[in-house]
Amino acid sequence: MQPIHATTILAILHNGEVSIGGDGQATMGNTIAKSNVKKIRKLHEGKVVAGFAGSTADAFTLLDRFEEKLNAYGGNMKRAAIELAKDWRMDRYLRRLEAMLIAVNKEEVLVISGTGDVLEPDNQVAAIGSGAMYAQSAALALKKHAPHLSAAEIVRESLNIAADICIYTNHNLVIEKL
Repeated sequence: MQPIHATTILAILHNGEVSIGGDGQATMGNTIAKSNVKKIRKLHEGKVVAGFAGSTADAFTLLDRFEEKLNAYGGNMKRAAIELAKDWRMDRYLRRLEAMLIAVNKEEVLVISGTGDVLEPDNQVAAIGSGAMYAQSAALALKKHAPHLSAAEIVRESLNIAADICIYTNHNLVIEKL
C-alpha cells in the first residue's frame, strides 16, 4: 500500500487524556478541492473517535464497517480493529480501498491499515497522512518537553506545525477529546 497523502490526522494519550485531530483540506491532485472537510468521527455512542486519511468515500466505507465491528464486539475497540483489518485484507472489495484510520478510546490509540496492521504506537502518539511525520515529531517533543499541556493542546499545536510545513495540510482543524 502506498503512503496516504493529502491530510494529517494525529492522536495522543497524555496525562490520562486522549485527543485526536485532523485538518480540513481535501485535494484532487495538486489542487485544493475543499478546505473544511471533517475527517474526525465519533463512533459507538461517542466512546470511540476515529480519524481517516485517504480517499473520503473509501474512508466512510471503512468507518461504517468499523462501527459495525464495534457493535458486534460490544465496543471492544482492539477486537473490532483486528476484525476490520482481517476483513480489509481478505475481502476483494475492501482490499481496493485507499485509506487509513486512527481510532481512540479512553485507554488506547490504534492505527488500522489495509495491509492487516493494527498498531499500538510507541509513546501513545499516532499520526497518518502526508503531514504525519511533522505532527508526530512535534507531538513527541511537546509531550516530553511541555508535559503540562493537555492532550488537546498538544494535538492543536502539532497539527498547526504540520500545516505550516505540509502543503496538503491546512489550519482548519477539528479536534475531539474523550
